[in-house]
Amino acid sequence: KLYGQDKWAVLMVLQGIDAAGKGGIVEHVFHGDNPMGCDVHAFKAPNKEELDHDFLWRVAKRLPERGRIGIFDRSHYEECLVVRVHPEILGGQKLPPRLVTRNIWRDRFEDIRAFERHLARNGTVILKFHLRISKEEQRQRFLARLDDPDKRWKFAIGDVAERNHWTKYMSAYQDMIRNTSTAEAPWFVVPADHKWFARLVV
Repeated sequence: KLYGQDKWAVLMVLQGIDAAGKGGIVEHVFHGDNPMGCDVHAFKAPNKEELDHDFLWRVAKRLPERGRIGIFDRSHYEECLVVRVHPEILGGQKLPPRLVTRNIWRDRFEDIRAFERHLARNGTVILKFHLRISKEEQRQRFLARLDDPDKRWKFAIGDVAERNHWTKYMSAYQDMIRNTSTAEAPWFVVPADHKWFARLVV
């Protein structure tokens, strides 16, 4: 179906707390595929140009064309996760003040559902995976990064600081999944404490 006469695009979204194994999933799942057919985008904090647009703009620019696979390591969902846990980030998004209400997360969920429905109706298969690890497993993976010179580059002190917001993140993930899992774009919640299992499921 992907490469036949009726070409589809495939969008794979990977979300998960730091050290959940998103990069390893991409490497494992697509190891045998032709890299010419895949595009991986790791979304970091928005830059100035991205902040001058709506929150879906930067992901819309990276959507896969028909016959290709697009892989998002993090995505538009960060706007309902990191920004929700750190609401001060909203101040840098240049939104008209009257739009920043207590309903902003509900509004963003509605926008995301409409965006993904539009993609599905126009030939994009959407696969969304939330990699769920425990707080203890995350701690072990952070320590392993420090112990392994080949993985030390992955360690960031900011990741440790974010652990202080664990409960808020888990609540934000739960709300996000509940409000954005649809028939066109369901969430698959993958237990990821064991990397081999998460990779097999995805």
